[in-house]
Amino acid sequence: MESSFNTILLASSALLLVAVLSVRLASRTGLPSLLIYLAVGLAVGEAGLGVEFSDYGLTAELGLLALALILAEGGLTTRWAVVRPVLPFAIVLATLGVAVSVAVVAGLAHLVLGVDVRTAVILGSVVASTDAAAVFSVLRKLPLKARLGAALEAESGLNDAPVVVLVVLASSDAWGQTSVLAGAGTVLLELAGGAVLGLAVGRLGREVLVRAALSTSGLYPLATVALCLLAFAAGQALHVSGFLAVYLGALLLGNSPLPHRRAVLGFASSTALLAEAGLFVLLGLLASPDRLLSAVPDALLIGAAATFIARPLAVTLSALPFRLPWREQVFLSWAGLRGAVPIVIATIPVTEGVPDAERVLDVVFVLVVVYTLIQAPTLPFLGRRLGVVDGGQPLDVEIETAPLEQIGADLLQVRVGPLSRLHGVYVEELRLPVGAHVTLIVREGRSLVPDQHTHFARGDQLLVVTTGAARQEAEARLRAVARSGKLARWNGELGR
Repeated sequence: MESSFNTILLASSALLLVAVLSVRLASRTGLPSLLIYLAVGLAVGEAGLGVEFSDYGLTAELGLLALALILAEGGLTTRWAVVRPVLPFAIVLATLGVAVSVAVVAGLAHLVLGVDVRTAVILGSVVASTDAAAVFSVLRKLPLKARLGAALEAESGLNDAPVVVLVVLASSDAWGQTSVLAGAGTVLLELAGGAVLGLAVGRLGREVLVRAALSTSGLYPLATVALCLLAFAAGQALHVSGFLAVYLGALLLGNSPLPHRRAVLGFASSTALLAEAGLFVLLGLLASPDRLLSAVPDALLIGAAATFIARPLAVTLSALPFRLPWREQVFLSWAGLRGAVPIVIATIPVTEGVPDAERVLDVVFVLVVVYTLIQAPTLPFLGRRLGVVDGGQPLDVEIETAPLEQIGADLLQVRVGPLSRLHGVYVEELRLPVGAHVTLIVREGRSLVPDQHTHFARGDQLLVVTTGAARQEAEARLRAVARSGKLARWNGELGR
């Protein structure tokens, strides 16, 4: 027993270290780290070290939990001020766009491959969803124009929900008795319920976290992630969209004045990394190389239809009311990366005993690997060619908050980044609101107490003490100056 436990612990520790190192390798190659995790799973599996694993039910359950953690991290790190202008387009792309993609891929699968309508709908639904982990890991390394990057991130966070609802419906016994209109109504009802639940949990969590004086800073990250998982679990229990609930709840929490914000986001990022690594290793273990080879022709065909026909058509139709430039539409079409989401969702019909479901899973697995290898490395080149990469975009200011309960104040820790326009601004030119003061500057390892003649420099760490009432205005002013300089207000920059 002890030997078996030590073996498992040793293997888990080694895989975790591989996951951490894979992030570095992925940043150098431009590939999502998911491909490395999949390769590790295949190497450990039946074709490599001989570990046999075929528990589709366990994979589906753990996979859905891992996706919830990944979506939580995405919501927590998404800025509402950036995503708000593109949210209507992202919603249309995540609903109408998904419907168009499902129709195109399902129709081609039924007509060309000769599969039945039910299997075709499942296949079309599975490949219609973009993957939040893949999109976040690749696109956040590109200085895309704010509107474009926000649209892709919001879409990837929102389109999992309708796809999961549709696949669950198509895999259930109710498939034969459900009309198209009734099915669409079910999807919309579950999405509406998930949205209401997510916003309610996010709002409640915001009030609790902002008002609670927890004994140690390490409890805030745990409480935040627990609230996100609460939204997901409640959604699953109430038969509404848990994925939409966790993403919207996390989005609301992430845009609240969270205490120890950087610690919260760091913990959420690490948790999502662990979930992503474990999930892809598990999926690699589940795959059978012998079956995958026979699925290559169908995967190439379905992937081509989804990538070169369905996705561009979905983007074009969704963009019509919003008048997006054609260059941005081309990039949006090519940036529809797939990853864990399609593979995990493809395990649902297998657990429900749907005929040909294993074949669908094999096709989706090959499709994800092949088209990720094609799409992900070419995104930086395509972005530069289309002119959608904004190389001069200044980095946002980083602000960490710690509550000082006894004096009713907050302590803000601010870093002056390499492109921040706080560089060269004098303290008196910062014009913080009444109740907020820069109390200390740490520069090149040395501390100094600023006066009116002190200016900020790149790499500085600032400590700002502010009353609770002035906190939000102080943060907004710091962000505004970091992006637009000391004349930010004159230029219409409000720092939201």
